[in-house]
Amino acid sequence: MSYGSPTLDRLVDRLSSTQDPRRRYEFVLWLAKKLPPLPEEFRQDAFKVKGCVSQVYVVGQLANGTLHWQGDSDAQITKGLLALLIEGLEDLTPEQVTAIDPSFLAATGLQASLTPSRANGFLNILRTMQAQAARLAAARLTAEPSS
Repeated sequence: MSYGSPTLDRLVDRLSSTQDPRRRYEFVLWLAKKLPPLPEEFRQDAFKVKGCVSQVYVVGQLANGTLHWQGDSDAQITKGLLALLIEGLEDLTPEQVTAIDPSFLAATGLQASLTPSRANGFLNILRTMQAQAARLAAARLTAEPSS
């Protein structure tokens, strides 16, 4: 099944292929460690994810028609979930990002081992990324000269 990008599909397959919740957590923590540091200039309310218990920042930038993401969180599990989304939504168009169906979370098997507040935070991160993608697409359309 496709969840919106080949990378996201691969991440979902990787997580769903193990029945051991601890292995899933280890993978999420590994993703957190791989996430590059977020420049200080992006640690502002405009990029802060609302509705998360942790401090979470995510920044989308549109270049040559595709989105590039950066982010950080003060909680390692949340940072890993953010990293999963950043990796899964990297190089997609704004339209592809806004079309991502959050049902892929259930397919990962993570939801069973996430606290309700973490699962909700994960959805809030995705929704924030989708909202940024929509704003960037709208800004691109208004910036393009009409013919």
